[in-house]
Amino acid sequence: MAAPHDAEFTREHGCSESDWLRWLPGAIHDRMWTLMRPGKARVTFAGGTLTLRWHGLPPRKVGQTLMPRLSVHYLFDGVSEAERVAFM
Repeated sequence: MAAPHDAEFTREHGCSESDWLRWLPGAIHDRMWTLMRPGKARVTFAGGTLTLRWHGLPPRKVGQTLMPRLSVHYLFDGVSEAERVAFM
C-alpha cells in the first residue's frame, strides 16, 4: 500500500460523491481548486498540482446499513514530499 507521502496513490473513502465535493474545499484549506469534469479536480500548490480522480464503488453493507464508498486517486506533480506529508 502506498504511503500518504508518495506522489501517487489510491484510497477508498466512506462517502458519496456529493459528500466528497462538499468536504473538499475544507480539506484543501486555502488552495485554489478546479473541477475539471465530473470525477476529476485539480488543486494548486505553490510549485505544483494535485490531481484527484474519483469514482463510486458499490456500497459496503454493515448489518442493515449501506455505507457509500468512493475510490479516490491522488497524483501530486511538482509537490515536494514535505508538502505532501503536511497536506495529507
